[in-house]
Amino acid sequence: MRPPGILAALALLGAAAPAWPAARCTGTIYLTFDTGSQSQAELVAATLKRHAIRATFFLANEKTVRGDHALDPSWAPYWKARVAEGHAFGSHTFDHVYYVRDGAGGGIVVKPQFGKEAGQRRAWSAAQYCDEIRRVDTRFHELTGNHLDPFWRAPGGRTSARTIAAARGCGYAHAGWAPAGFSGDELSSSAFPNAVLLKKALDGLRDGDIFMAHMGIWSRRDPWAPANLEPLIAGLEKKGFCFATLREHPGFAGDRPNNVAK
Repeated sequence: MRPPGILAALALLGAAAPAWPAARCTGTIYLTFDTGSQSQAELVAATLKRHAIRATFFLANEKTVRGDHALDPSWAPYWKARVAEGHAFGSHTFDHVYYVRDGAGGGIVVKPQFGKEAGQRRAWSAAQYCDEIRRVDTRFHELTGNHLDPFWRAPGGRTSARTIAAARGCGYAHAGWAPAGFSGDELSSSAFPNAVLLKKALDGLRDGDIFMAHMGIWSRRDPWAPANLEPLIAGLEKKGFCFATLREHPGFAGDRPNNVAK
């Protein structure tokens, strides 16, 4: 008969074992979620927790269905809980700033979606662009006591060599997504029904692909996440895929990761 201490240790090891051992994985998918209306924030968190999946969240201070913004103090408990669960976090620019075009003299023309300059085109220097990315880290640390991981995602995936270089200059590598990893959750639900989007993802995703969805989209009549997130995960698990954060992605190794282009 084994001593009680050994039995307890074996029980702990069994409890910690993953539902799908790594040796049996046919590949790895990297689930990522951008902030949005946040209407699906709780559903996303609950679904990931139920499947013991760690994902990567890209944060911007976007207006939410609560009437506040995603990086307001009212969201601190939500983000603290995700930190405790071991998820990864990147910048999505503080005011959800869209790249418009390269400007004169090495500048960058941008258009913030939120904040005091919302809807206005502005000419920024590379340093100003970098500061916008780092604003998210500053607020995230205020809310959670933790810093972001060293990657970011441009709103709409719109980048140029100049924006990529500006971000890398302050330590952030860009993370886009695979063609099959575009969830389509911001498209018209009449033209792109959830069932069509789900099939596209399940048929097309391959080992190493980054998948992108939002935590709620204002304009889509039939939200993507309630219909598709659970069956997407279940379908990928059935194919033998495992999941990881971008911290584990081979393109993001080290303190200054290599760029992963969209």
